[in-house]
Amino acid sequence: MGRLQDRFRELRGRGECALLPFVTAGDPDLEFTEALVLAFAAAGADGLEIGVPFSDPIADGPTIQRASQRALASHTSLRRILELVKRVRAKVDVPLVLMGYANPFFAMGEERFAVAAAEVGVDGVICPDLPPEEGEAFYGALEAKGVGPILLAAPTTRPERLTRLAARTRGFLYYVALTGVTGARAAVSADLRAGVARVREISDVPVCVGFGVSTPEQAREIGGFADGVVVASAIIDRMERAPTREEKLDVATRFVAELKAALRPA
Repeated sequence: MGRLQDRFRELRGRGECALLPFVTAGDPDLEFTEALVLAFAAAGADGLEIGVPFSDPIADGPTIQRASQRALASHTSLRRILELVKRVRAKVDVPLVLMGYANPFFAMGEERFAVAAAEVGVDGVICPDLPPEEGEAFYGALEAKGVGPILLAAPTTRPERLTRLAARTRGFLYYVALTGVTGARAAVSADLRAGVARVREISDVPVCVGFGVSTPEQAREIGGFADGVVVASAIIDRMERAPTREEKLDVATRFVAELKAALRPA
């Protein structure tokens, strides 16, 4: 959690928006994921979201669904992902956030997972299907070990609930750019700026925008009013089109570098 706070404080100080690329752990295997994380950090990523594959990813569109299926086919598990985090944490200092659904975390056990995540260097956890009303024990266990529970808000979030989410989240508030599932979109929602502004009115918590960001131009536009940008499906789409592992790594890393360049002050 401290790494997240420090990174956003540093970036705010120089008027720079954070880039948080997403990778599905184990797609197509954990060895490749490790190479991606290290390459993305070297290319300028300010943090990494590492997806925990799940058989029923209700918040994810077809691209990340396919990535999860490939990862599960390669026998990726939550325990193996934590081992991956431990390896890369020894090599990079950027914040590492796990994004996954409640079932794998609960199957391991709330307290056991919180202890294990803290020990390997996880900075935050995003759980799209676990609202704070139902997840307080889990989120409390994480926070007690120094791992930030990161909550989500959306354009449809009511004002009173937005206040609660902004107060309870740690590290940053994940603002969903659109209604619906993940997936690259052709344009940024017209009311997105107003939605982020509503958060600003009630809290100084960093706000990161995700779901649908697909180009450096969109990232630059969002970077004008948000603290961070999450890019997921657009990265995986590019890797799916590349024929070899080496080309997948190269095209994804170059895209991350382009996204980060768009987020730096002119």
